[in-house]
Amino acid sequence: MSIFGAIKKAIFGDHGPLGGQFGGRKDAPATPAQAPMQSAPHSTATQAAPATAQPAPAAQTAPAQAPVDVEQVLAGIAQKKGNPDLNWRSSIVDLMKLLDLDSSLANRKELAHELGYTGTTDGSAEMNIWLHKAVMRELEKNGGTVPAALKD
Repeated sequence: MSIFGAIKKAIFGDHGPLGGQFGGRKDAPATPAQAPMQSAPHSTATQAAPATAQPAPAAQTAPAQAPVDVEQVLAGIAQKKGNPDLNWRSSIVDLMKLLDLDSSLANRKELAHELGYTGTTDGSAEMNIWLHKAVMRELEKNGGTVPAALKD
């Protein structure tokens, strides 16, 4: 799993707000629960209705999940952990620690590569600030609700 995928899973859960096995990727093909339903041929007066109609599976009739409030989820995780002294609102290292992910420079370099960072990946403050904002923007693109203060 990618580093960003692990972040997304820690916040959204296994399926994310967009559902499916692809963790909420918008470009992913529809899963059976997301696939458009094929309409059955229209009955005519000469066709008899089946004697035992099967109810539609719950996955096909369930409403779409609401967007995940990323700030609320992160604040809840911090509260459950006894509000550790982590600055997850602006620090990628602290955000990863809050989510129990490896925040090593190697992992942050990999995350930078995944998200398209073009600067030097030496662990500079510039890279880390960019990473935090990019992660928040990507979470929003994948169905999360992220306040502007966490993206700017």
